[in-house]
Amino acid sequence: MVCMYRLPAPDVVTKTELEIKRSRFITLVTRAADEEQARGFIAEVRSRYPDARHHCSAYIHHVDDANPVERSSDDGEPSGTAGAPMLEVLRGSGLLDVAVVVVRYFGGVKLGTGGLVRAYSDAVSGALSRVPVVTRARRELYAVTVGHADAGRLESELRNRGIDVTGTEYAARATIHVAVEPGGGAGLAGTLASATQGTVEPERLGTEWIELP
Repeated sequence: MVCMYRLPAPDVVTKTELEIKRSRFITLVTRAADEEQARGFIAEVRSRYPDARHHCSAYIHHVDDANPVERSSDDGEPSGTAGAPMLEVLRGSGLLDVAVVVVRYFGGVKLGTGGLVRAYSDAVSGALSRVPVVTRARRELYAVTVGHADAGRLESELRNRGIDVTGTEYAARATIHVAVEPGGGAGLAGTLASATQGTVEPERLGTEWIELP
């Protein structure tokens, strides 16, 4: 089971351009968490460049407890010369939840099968090198409830020990929300016992995906 993977930063479209023998290859990369988002992005790029000859695409998205979904399209280029090489570069990057479209304006000079494979591979590789990336990780979430007077000190203690504090709520008492790696609950309990002389225990809230810088 995948517990961590890298993906493009949210709400960012990375654009690069490559010219080969007068053909323009415009590459756009973004995050796509599912097929609907990927297809929507492909349609958006197609409408943005309606006069281009080809809008080749590839995407990979994560599925919990299953293999990633992978799709690609040559969009009129000779079979296997665009979508498949693009998808292979995506696989090699290790990114998931990623969609890429390469828009080609034909320059009048045929590149041949090998030339097309290299062109589309290079176009995607160049764009991916500029994509801002974050990490998505599966984490166990816990709540730690203490008095207001102890909240700041305990929060600092947790952060200093490398425990991710995702937020603090203040009501009648303060509740510090923390995230630990799967199986890290015992370590959190031990840290709290040491920091509070055994007066505070964490309450498990469940497991969720969170994003790390």
